[in-house]
Amino acid sequence: MPSQLEGAMDAMIKVFYNYSGNDGDKYKLNKGELKELLTSELTDFLTSQKDPLLVEKIMNDLDSNKDNEVDFNEFVVLVAALTVACNDFFQEQQKLKDK
Repeated sequence: MPSQLEGAMDAMIKVFYNYSGNDGDKYKLNKGELKELLTSELTDFLTSQKDPLLVEKIMNDLDSNKDNEVDFNEFVVLVAALTVACNDFFQEQQKLKDK
């Protein structure tokens, strides 16, 4: 039985490949695939944002090699950054409760 962390890693890999390659390279997400992934997998995050160009901005930020696609390494950067932001938010909320 895998550990929680191993399960989380497996889930990230499965999520990425569930959306990649539907419209092209099976090892990368194009903008449409990225939008579908974000819409389906990070619904609360997207609906809390008011910027209609958010997916475009995320794509530009993630696409470090500027090939208009997001590979797995670039995707992991997004997940890590969102995880850090969530942790920071929850730490701040806990500090407010502790006061």
